[in-house]
Amino acid sequence: MGTGDVFFKFKKMNTAPPRLWQGIPGIERTPGGRLFVTWFSGGEREPAPDNTIFLTTSDDAGRTFAAPVVMAWPERGMRTFDPTLWLDPVGRLWLIYNRGNKETATHGVFARRCDQPDAPTPTWSAEWRVGFDAAPFSFRMNKLTVLATGEWLLPVTHAREVTHDWFARATQLQGVAISSDAGQSWRLEGAVVAPPWALENMLVELRDGRVWMLIRTGAGVVWESFSADRGRTWSPGVPTTIANPGSRFFIRRLSSGNLLLVNHYRFTGRSHLTAQLSTDDGQTWNEGLLLDERANVSYPDGVQDASGLIWLVYDRDRGGAGEILLATCREADILAGRLVSSGARLKVSVDRLCPGTG
Repeated sequence: MGTGDVFFKFKKMNTAPPRLWQGIPGIERTPGGRLFVTWFSGGEREPAPDNTIFLTTSDDAGRTFAAPVVMAWPERGMRTFDPTLWLDPVGRLWLIYNRGNKETATHGVFARRCDQPDAPTPTWSAEWRVGFDAAPFSFRMNKLTVLATGEWLLPVTHAREVTHDWFARATQLQGVAISSDAGQSWRLEGAVVAPPWALENMLVELRDGRVWMLIRTGAGVVWESFSADRGRTWSPGVPTTIANPGSRFFIRRLSSGNLLLVNHYRFTGRSHLTAQLSTDDGQTWNEGLLLDERANVSYPDGVQDASGLIWLVYDRDRGGAGEILLATCREADILAGRLVSSGARLKVSVDRLCPGTG
């Protein structure tokens, strides 16, 4: 029996399949205080046809988490991967993820939604395909950005070519999907070119009204592009001075107006995951708060709650300990470079594969 058949058996029984590795997490926090954390696993590695998306919740501020449940199964060679959680302006919780089959060259972005995430038993919709019919290859990684105009921007990596691989690699373009009707319909805009292995772009609206796109690359630094027309057109991609080991980062505007960047800083490979602040719209960054100095820590995602507390998740040692980790902090901690505020915690375990590993 092949691995795809094994996973089909687990799906029929509605039983979570074995997890031999795991990583690539996302997080959201509801107004009622419930934490949702997602990641993917399945099969022996990523990418693989058996990749499966999991979700857990916590109702006690992250002290304990429920057993993970499957939110998106693989479908006969079509893996599910790179989930993100996002709470929209009216309080609906979105789970957005990718499906891909390299044999049939079928690639797309899908979603499920929970309209009442603070309900005693949250109910999720069936999945649907978000769109992007104009692109034979598309996937996304990171949270949406809501502009001052009310438009929603979803960062999307895409390619114009039919792709019989998990990634389009050298032909990948960075753009956005724009929705003017709260996610009912989308149009794909932008085609920013960056160096090989460019993907997982992120967006932030600047104080001057431009949208700033930051792009993960294999060039040793993050690249950037700007849009002066709310995502319709973009400047040519150019390198920034933000060093990065070729891994996902996280950027978001905080309630204070400052920008938060979670990235590898003074790193050796995927080490020294650090939260930094900018008070000048990304022109400069402080030394920041070191979240985790260890090797193989990566893929941060985060959200700030109404009290100003910042909730961050990331992974460590995907094929070994397989940890999904939580950190909480405030701007005061990031400015001080150490934990000085109440509620701040580092290296809190959400889930792990091997309890005995360090």
